[in-house]
Amino acid sequence: MSARRQESGSTRVPPSGAYGTRAELVPGAEAPDLITLGRRIRHARTSRGLTLDALSERVGSAPSLLSLVENGRREPRLSLLRAIAEALDVPLADLLAAEPPSRRAELEIALERAQRGPLFAALGLPAIKPSQKLPVPVLEQLVGLHAEIARREEEAIATPEEARRANTELRLERQARDNHLPQIEAIAEDMTRRAGYTGGALMHRTVARMAEALGLTILHVDDLPRSARSVTDWRNGRIYLPPASIPGGHGLRSLALQAIAHRVLGHERPRSYAEFLRQRVEITYFAAACLIPQSFAVDFLSQRKREKDLAVEDFRDAFGVTHEAAAMRLTNLATVHLGIPLHFLRVGDDGALFRGYANDGLPLPMDVTGAIEGQLVCKWWAGREAFARRDRATESYQYTDTPAGTFWDSVQTGAAADGRQFSVTVGVPYAHAKWFRGRDTQVRRKSTCPDPACCQRPPVDLAARWEGVSWPSARMHQQILAALPRGVFPGVDDTEVYSFLERHAPDHPTT
Repeated sequence: MSARRQESGSTRVPPSGAYGTRAELVPGAEAPDLITLGRRIRHARTSRGLTLDALSERVGSAPSLLSLVENGRREPRLSLLRAIAEALDVPLADLLAAEPPSRRAELEIALERAQRGPLFAALGLPAIKPSQKLPVPVLEQLVGLHAEIARREEEAIATPEEARRANTELRLERQARDNHLPQIEAIAEDMTRRAGYTGGALMHRTVARMAEALGLTILHVDDLPRSARSVTDWRNGRIYLPPASIPGGHGLRSLALQAIAHRVLGHERPRSYAEFLRQRVEITYFAAACLIPQSFAVDFLSQRKREKDLAVEDFRDAFGVTHEAAAMRLTNLATVHLGIPLHFLRVGDDGALFRGYANDGLPLPMDVTGAIEGQLVCKWWAGREAFARRDRATESYQYTDTPAGTFWDSVQTGAAADGRQFSVTVGVPYAHAKWFRGRDTQVRRKSTCPDPACCQRPPVDLAARWEGVSWPSARMHQQILAALPRGVFPGVDDTEVYSFLERHAPDHPTT
């Protein structure tokens, strides 16, 4: 049984509490939890044939108080502990030992802990008092059942490490395929053409026709559950989206297309977090392939390549999408159809890599598991240098010399909904810069990362002056301590979503 599971529901004794002097009695030992202490007192009392009333008379405390102590629900004072030890003729160190006094006591403790934990509380079942009348085999079965429930609960929770590994596997798989999914491309192309698409930006009306072909109607509501970006009611054929008045039509079209994708791609409820991530990749790809259909996009890009005037900003404007969407779409098409390897980065203004892709040899920063999310990119890379520019209205360009070769980059900065700045980078090896606008830039930087001397280690003179005499208070990112949202659809509040669907159902009295 894991340490986390063993402690579930138990009451831990604070280091400054009534057992603070135990270190003097048993040097180097830690205080036991209250349940174990109570069981050791009860074991010592019953083995000597004493009732609670008899022990109460010897120590001068009420039987009700002693009962609370034995049940692990009251922390005794050190003076009472000493009196109990003297009355039972046992060393105080024995009462404070961390081990259960017997196999039965061990099972009783485990059952008490389980029944005081949040998992048991969520079951809504009455607690079972582990009295002497309860046979040991029954105790073993109950404890085993609680342990299995806890194990399955832990398996259902995706830890950040597990999610990062799953995300890394997906990234490497996409890289091996040049980030191109031909089956989804074909489905998206066929659906958009059937809906009347003939080029340019995909209109909202075209997206609505695509939904109608599947028996779905798109509705915009202002009470969408906070935990959901969209909600699809398969029973009544409805896709609920945020209000249409929200600026940025690309976002609403993309949300509708992603909702459609689940049905088109035959997705079933995800059985693991890895499967959930894979489905997210596929629906995002489908939406991008509809917003920028492959045949139209390749024609546009091929013409610009022949003119040696490729630019993400033109690709963006031609199809009416965001700069980031156009940059990501370029990773789907440039290698397979234009023969250009490339990389894509989204970097926060703190230098952290939010999303990245590379099949051109760019050495992306990564941790020991191979994950890149959250890693700091070199301060000399174009994605971070762009934040120092005064004019951010248009793309900026830069060559960067790295241990893996020289790369050319095009960067555009922007702001997220929360106001935080970010940059979007699309880059290629030096030999392929000739196809892009901005190749004549004179801006050039040198990066030797991952060598710490490049940008991670402070200058010697500054370190000598301030090391040991400064103490910054670090900004704590609480999300790194938390398990990822769990459930069939991670992060979604089922109760909130089902209540929303009930309110909007055609047969609801107020609809």
